Amino acid sequence: MGETIKIHETAFLTATFRSIDENLSGDCYAKLWHNEQTDLWIKDYLKSVSTEEPYCHCLRNRYFLDQIKKSINQNNIEVLINFGAGFSMYPFLLNEKLIHIEIDKPEIVKHKKQKIEEWQNKSLLPKREIHFIGVDFNEDYQTKLISKITAIKKNKRCFILIEGVLFFLGKKETISLFNLFNSLQNKGDLIGSVSFQNAVSKTIAFKKMLAFLAKKLTKDQAFDYQLIANEFYQNIENYKLTDQQDFFSLSKKYKHQTTLSKDEILNETMYLLEKI
Repeated sequence: MGETIKIHETAFLTATFRSIDENLSGDCYAKLWHNEQTDLWIKDYLKSVSTEEPYCHCLRNRYFLDQIKKSINQNNIEVLINFGAGFSMYPFLLNEKLIHIEIDKPEIVKHKKQKIEEWQNKSLLPKREIHFIGVDFNEDYQTKLISKITAIKKNKRCFILIEGVLFFLGKKETISLFNLFNSLQNKGDLIGSVSFQNAVSKTIAFKKMLAFLAKKLTKDQAFDYQLIANEFYQNIENYKLTDQQDFFSLSKKYKHQTTLSKDEILNETMYLLEKI
């Protein structure tokens, strides 16, 4: 990975974070993405930003994993559509009958598909029905993407998951995405989303993260980040907010203890939305 990183390489970081405490994350397959270059980057990240960051990712993974399982049982969800799927391993942690549509940048999708096939051939992963869709989000992608998803999903009930994406988007792009979700979903379908609230920007951990990314990303990869207030989720047309959690509420739920102050933790908020 060298001195600098590309934004998509943070997928390795997230996967490795999830593997640090398998009991907490519920993910026994994330460790397959382990590599020495990522370990070096993580060591620098934990020192520069927050030592609690791996557990933030573990808790997020566990929350959505449990919510998807619950939705399968209660709402008869048949399809999981993961926008910005990265190297998440949800397909292998869920019922084999679930259909998976994984959407990300072409280079991520290509690498993930290749590695999964390799690990399945070695019996390190179970077989699953996964449809990979590579998307260049800098292009006019929505019409083609909706067509591809609809051909796979048909009229089946679905859970849409979007993690680690909205931070890198603008408000206009975010609204456009949620309009796309609305066009894909039926009444009772669900969305799981993650974002930072405005208050997080005042914390030491957040300021350290921005400084770290500025140092690590190449000059042509400068980005504008997005913070999202609760009101956005409360006012999405055709949806109701059914659950909201953050690092601290999930730590209590899953009995995770930290010695750090709130100012030293990157507190993401998780949202669950149901189409009405």
